[in-house]
Amino acid sequence: MSPSPEEQAKIDAEARAKEKEEQAKLPYKWTQTIGDLDITVPVPGNLKGRDMDVQLTKTKIRVGIKGQAPIIDGPLPHPIHPSESTWTLETPSSPPNTKEICIHLDKANKMEWWPHVETGAPALDTTKIQPENSKLSDLDGETRGMVEKMMFDQRQKEMGLPTSDESKKHEMLRKFQAQHPEMDFSGAKIG
Repeated sequence: MSPSPEEQAKIDAEARAKEKEEQAKLPYKWTQTIGDLDITVPVPGNLKGRDMDVQLTKTKIRVGIKGQAPIIDGPLPHPIHPSESTWTLETPSSPPNTKEICIHLDKANKMEWWPHVETGAPALDTTKIQPENSKLSDLDGETRGMVEKMMFDQRQKEMGLPTSDESKKHEMLRKFQAQHPEMDFSGAKIG
């Protein structure tokens, strides 16, 4: 028997609280969009870029301070584009005397959410992620065309009109009928 809506809301709230607690214990903060992932790792303010040990490969990440145990070290849950991924050492406005290693990972598959930065870290429930609304102009040409066609077809259906595919079929039939006037199409059913 499945839980009632109230029980499910309580279960979901407890799961979110547990995730939040686990994420707060990590030695870094991270955020993601469907296409990329950003990580910030606080380090002492006296360090320079040459003191950092940052390695980003297609399937692994290693981040730390040279001569010390790595802060992040392990396989990524999904591949990245290493040539499009970067890291910088930045000085945040607060707290004082600190710096941050800022890492940008370009996801190879821009259609999936990551449950964690590296596979040994606590996982998020990616089914609960609420993405920001995106604009059609943010999409690549092929995806944008597909979404615009879906939107057009949805509007056509709502108005009781044929979809783009149905219109193409009717047009092909009309041309065929024009090319073959000797044939009788009166009993033909299309659909």
